[in-house]
Amino acid sequence: MIDSRTSNSNADYAALLLRVSLGLLFLAHGGMKIFTFTIPGTVQYFETIGYPGFLAYLVILGEVGGGLALILGAWTRVIALALLPIMIGATLQHAGNGWMFAKTGGGWEFPAFWTVMLLVQALLGSGAYALKLEKFLGFGGAGTAARA
Repeated sequence: MIDSRTSNSNADYAALLLRVSLGLLFLAHGGMKIFTFTIPGTVQYFETIGYPGFLAYLVILGEVGGGLALILGAWTRVIALALLPIMIGATLQHAGNGWMFAKTGGGWEFPAFWTVMLLVQALLGSGAYALKLEKFLGFGGAGTAARA
């Protein structure tokens, strides 16, 4: 439990660590879809597993854009929540493969854990060293920007 009588610096740094870790993971997965599997290959893969091909573009955009936004700490709560459908879709896709991600096709525990970590990030907010765009764009009161 965070002690409200003291500085929240530990919680702020924990949120920072989580935010940057999540952002790097999303960048890595988006980059893999672009540079390793290629965009057309990713579209084709999405179609073979029953998803519409256009969703591949949205997932790549979400992973790369969302990853960068998380690393920067821009709109962290909103971005973390916006990335949830990607991870829920990934969890559902891996659900039939069993528990361990080392199984053929990958299990569901890794994407499920990643989904939970996005929820934790949304609850914690940006933490330390975040780009507080709300403050610069003039919306969200002073208290809102400080809590984001």
